[in-house]
Amino acid sequence: LLAAHGGNGLVDELIVMDSLSSDGTAEVAEHAGATVHRVADVRPDLGVQKGKGEALWKAQFVAGGSLLVFIDADLTAWGTHFVTGLLGPLLTDPAVQLCRGFYDRMIEETGGQRSTEGGRVTELMARPLLAERWPELGAVVQPLAGEWAIRRDWFAQLSVPVGYGIEFSTLVDTLSGHGLDAIAQVDLGARDHRHQHVHDLSAMALEILAVADRRHPAWGADGRSRLPAVADDTVALHHFARDLPERWERRDVPTAERPPLSSLR
Repeated sequence: LLAAHGGNGLVDELIVMDSLSSDGTAEVAEHAGATVHRVADVRPDLGVQKGKGEALWKAQFVAGGSLLVFIDADLTAWGTHFVTGLLGPLLTDPAVQLCRGFYDRMIEETGGQRSTEGGRVTELMARPLLAERWPELGAVVQPLAGEWAIRRDWFAQLSVPVGYGIEFSTLVDTLSGHGLDAIAQVDLGARDHRHQHVHDLSAMALEILAVADRRHPAWGADGRSRLPAVADDTVALHHFARDLPERWERRDVPTAERPPLSSLR
């Protein structure tokens, strides 16, 4: 990506945040020439938690750019236009604070057939929540898109859920803090990724519900939540599992939030 746009200064740095992985992510990325930071080594005095939001929150400590672009690392098909496309609105309109991508979600099905029937958490949790509580965001095609860009100084003012709730929180917080015109979305075409188990999706939905419930009743006059970030919190989620002796499988879902970076030294 850097070489493809060499000389024009569009992409200044490429960083991989290794979020407590056990599959060799850091080693593969380093071998490919990327700058890799392990979340446990970034501001270790602040501790470390599992989750996507934690990795993106800690990325603020090591990234130097004024515009931050986040791309999921588990995509199996994508293009460098994801990065340049997401930067476009931020570079051309100073009012835009957040840019979200949307695309056809391609998933593999039995027999090698491909389908666009992804986005179950979006359609069954995120979109109904927006329709009920923040209907202004109804035109956002994929409110949970993992590919997005944001102005660094605005991101530093937001509390950040440590898990999958970060996409929902930044969307709602930007609406409340800057209004609808501060949000842009870009058609990125199509992307491919691993299809997750329904129990994993259940945990993701719980995280998003916690984010929504924490924000909805508590907006102050300045458009920010009056509730403090939750430093350490989990919710127990149980799934019935007939093949287990105890018949139930428990998962502790993280609902903690990191405080705004601007509030820290």
